[in-house]
Amino acid sequence: MNGKKRMLLHCCCGPCASYVIEHLAPEYNITAFYYNPNIELPEEYEKRKKELLRLLSEADFAADVDFLESEYDNTTFKYAVSSFRNQPEGGARCRICYDLRLRKTAQRAASGRYDIFTTTMTVSPQKNAKLLNELGLKAAEEFVVEYLSADFKKNNGYLRSVELSKQFGLYRQEFCGCEG
Repeated sequence: MNGKKRMLLHCCCGPCASYVIEHLAPEYNITAFYYNPNIELPEEYEKRKKELLRLLSEADFAADVDFLESEYDNTTFKYAVSSFRNQPEGGARCRICYDLRLRKTAQRAASGRYDIFTTTMTVSPQKNAKLLNELGLKAAEEFVVEYLSADFKKNNGYLRSVELSKQFGLYRQEFCGCEG
């Protein structure tokens, strides 16, 4: 190999993944991990996956990025957040959603193939990077794998993701994915 750490990068969508992959690819051997049980409609889930795969195939900075998909399991998500469905974005429902996705990513990373994991979700201004990093570190401890704490929206990361989305004509959704 090239001496780089192997990273499992939880990707919520192509637009968020764009900047994060561009930023991390020089330092890590990345596998884009698509696990998003929060996305309510299977058609929306597939549309976002297709855009992520298109980014990986078209962007030079993503040329060496592998792709791994976990099962689409919206039923588990719905059950986990059922008591919090009427809460606004940013509340307990989001915490449960973040935890569900980060724990699954940590579990996959700990399978022995990856040295470290993180998530693209912190690039979004709508997502709580502090909470995401707390939950990521907790999952890392539970599954005994390293977590990269980051707030990818900083240093114009979010703006760069918008630029890259325009450059590649990526579908930019208007909602996180859950019915909420």
